[in-house]
Amino acid sequence: MASVFSKIIDGELPGRFVWSDETCVAFLTIAPVAPGHTLVVPRAEVDKWTDLPAEEFAHLMSVAQIIGRAVVAAFDAPRAGELIAGFEVPHTHVHVFPAWDMGGFDLSRANSDVADAEMDSAAAAIRAALREAGNGEHVAE
Repeated sequence: MASVFSKIIDGELPGRFVWSDETCVAFLTIAPVAPGHTLVVPRAEVDKWTDLPAEEFAHLMSVAQIIGRAVVAAFDAPRAGELIAGFEVPHTHVHVFPAWDMGGFDLSRANSDVADAEMDSAAAAIRAALREAGNGEHVAE
């Protein structure tokens, strides 16, 4: 059975995509720890990040770094946070979010009740920052 992330990638479920390439996608999580909390997800459905081929993992981290720069720029944050947990969905995913303190690293503090307009605005801000940084060819519409 396909993971919820595979269903989002395949368009069976909605997602606020900010990045798309042949190896991975990035979209906002439905339970952010901060505005702009984004998941970078390989297209291949691999449960554990430690099982990804090295080249694919390196690409995922490269995209996570680009998304990290974008969330810092979009939300005027001092840092970007990054986490790999994998307990929520059995499909590798990297959490990238603007961080002001260590509180963002606690996924149990995620908010699953964010207004659609706020989520749409966060996605638009990240897309704009990605375009501004010269990554327009990968920015999802």
